[in-house]
Amino acid sequence: MKIGDKVRFLNEIGGGIVKGFRGRDIVLVEDSDGFDIPMPMRECVVIETDDYNMTRPASKAAPKKVEEKPVKVPEVSVFRQQETRGGDILNVFLAFVPEDIKAVSTTPFEAYLVNDSNYYLYYTYLCAEGKAWNVRSNGLVEPNTKFLLEEFEKAELNDREHVAVQFIAFKDGRSFALKPAVSVELRIDTVKFYKLHTFQESEFFETPALIYDIVKDDVPTKQVYVSAEELQSALLQKVVVDKPKSQPIVKRGGQNGIIEIDLHIGELLDDTHGMSNSEILNYQLDKFREVLEQYKNKREQRIVFIHGKGDGVLRKALLDELKRKYPAFRHQDASFQEYGFGATMVTVK
Repeated sequence: MKIGDKVRFLNEIGGGIVKGFRGRDIVLVEDSDGFDIPMPMRECVVIETDDYNMTRPASKAAPKKVEEKPVKVPEVSVFRQQETRGGDILNVFLAFVPEDIKAVSTTPFEAYLVNDSNYYLYYTYLCAEGKAWNVRSNGLVEPNTKFLLEEFEKAELNDREHVAVQFIAFKDGRSFALKPAVSVELRIDTVKFYKLHTFQESEFFETPALIYDIVKDDVPTKQVYVSAEELQSALLQKVVVDKPKSQPIVKRGGQNGIIEIDLHIGELLDDTHGMSNSEILNYQLDKFREVLEQYKNKREQRIVFIHGKGDGVLRKALLDELKRKYPAFRHQDASFQEYGFGATMVTVK
């Protein structure tokens, strides 16, 4: 948009000729009556360009203006003059261009939205502040154009670490294939802004640029953004190992109504991966207590706990548990012929 362009207003009736600019965001539009109307630039759409960039004489009623310093106008550059074959497939990019590529460590930067398609885009460009968002730029981007979103200094770079681009694509005055609304969040690697080789040549800019995909061949970019706070929380969070799903305790009816409980960990659990020896022992003791609680009121019930011979750790733990919590219950070694030295029989009293 430049002086001499004919524009119309997006949200109000009317329009006129661009006469000048006030700051970076306000355009002065001369209406048919000769009055200058200040309007936000995002609320104006260029409908006719004055290629000669001619200024028009001010209205007689207009007061004499004080000479102002030139203000850099947001750039809208067309890199294709007409619809292209394949342009109905969306390709949209976010580009960062250093103003002085030879001084990349100190130069300011320009951010562009590149619309490499035959569609118009109603867009919003945002930056995150914690969990909130701030709109940096919004408006309309024409087909096959690059649009200057903002300029920022190197000191402001960290404020652009987490950005988002949202847009709706459409064609004006003709039928088109409907495209879904796009909302893409990006993590901008600020370290790249200090490295010359990360800025590459492209068809969109005369100087090297750092370009991020927003939509590539109709597919929005999916980039997982993890904030520093979330990463720190994940590192500090205690890792909880899920215990494998327990199998039912093995019960087999023995002679004379004796109940047999096999406490071998392989009979209790399908998988013990990630469990320490102490965790396995505590799991076996929990099952031992569970059975005794189940039958503690059934007098004279005999229960054989099969624990195996091993090094005797489980057997000793079972006997200690009986002495402490069930001193009235009677216990003895189970039948050697049936179980060898690897079982203890408990009689409920």
